Amino acid sequence: MSAIPVEKRKELVENAKIIVAPGKGILAADESTSTIGKRFQAINVENTEENRRAYRELLFTAPGISEYLGGVIFYEETLHQKTADGKSFVSVVNDLGALVGIKIDLGLIPLPGTNGETVTQGLDDLDKRCANYYKLGARFTKWRCALKIGPNEPSELSIQANAETLARMAVISQMNGLVPIVEPEILMDGDHDLNRAIQAAEKVLTATYARCHLHGLYLEGSLLKPNMVCAGSDCTTKYSPQDVALATVTAFKRTVPSAIAGITFLSGGQSEEEATIHLNAINQVPGAPWPMTFSYGRALQSTVLKTWKGEKANVAAAQAALLKRCKANGEAALGKYAGDAADESSKQSLYVKNYSY
Repeated sequence: MSAIPVEKRKELVENAKIIVAPGKGILAADESTSTIGKRFQAINVENTEENRRAYRELLFTAPGISEYLGGVIFYEETLHQKTADGKSFVSVVNDLGALVGIKIDLGLIPLPGTNGETVTQGLDDLDKRCANYYKLGARFTKWRCALKIGPNEPSELSIQANAETLARMAVISQMNGLVPIVEPEILMDGDHDLNRAIQAAEKVLTATYARCHLHGLYLEGSLLKPNMVCAGSDCTTKYSPQDVALATVTAFKRTVPSAIAGITFLSGGQSEEEATIHLNAINQVPGAPWPMTFSYGRALQSTVLKTWKGEKANVAAAQAALLKRCKANGEAALGKYAGDAADESSKQSLYVKNYSY
């Protein structure tokens, strides 16, 4: 039985549906100050508050982007930022017909008793923070856990510890009127094959939703942000997009409640084009009970950053690059992507070992 009061459920359901409306997905622009600094360093742009603000304005004001976005995930700093002419970024995103989300976890810390596994911190004052985020205009949250596949991993301790934090944050979010995005990411690191990836996904997702049920999560007002079920980055066996799609949908149909509002995939270090092709193939697998769309950061922004380079003269071209990828992924969310957004930039690997942000 759900712990969420009946009077809050309608808003949660309505907002979840906006985020995963047909052909729409999420722009994950929730990079921490240090992470966006790494991105800027790669294009020789100084990591200042003004440069971060200018870059986010570029993203949120791209002409035509409203057609493909149901939500944008902010970092906390972004909730307080404005366009050059003084309009709040919250208002900019709302005027797109999209909702503002907020990254609410405080990062990964080592989990004692494991072989380098982690758990996510940030629960202590989360209720107070969520209440404030709602006042500031946020309507959904995102909390990332990271698990890995190894000889004895993910361990039962890691699975249960991360499932517990995800369930607690999700219910705290809903109590404050915020749609939670539950993100149990299983990293691509390793040489495991596709069958091993399926096994790990099923164990992690089963435990996650058992804990969500225990804590009283209102499923219809929640979303899942998982990795696609792929072989490890060092696996020598090559799998087709159709192999990945079938593995993903099969594992999820076995473990993810049909009542959740939707699945918003992370890109997990795939190239821009690979993330789009896999999403398209996933949506061509019959029988899935949920909308399945994108919640991409690197897989939407990589070419954008390289095009922008911190220069005002490049803003329009960078926005066109963003629109191109958003359109491709909007089509992929409907299973209708024809491959016309592929170019050399979009095929470059974005994989980072042991990724954190």
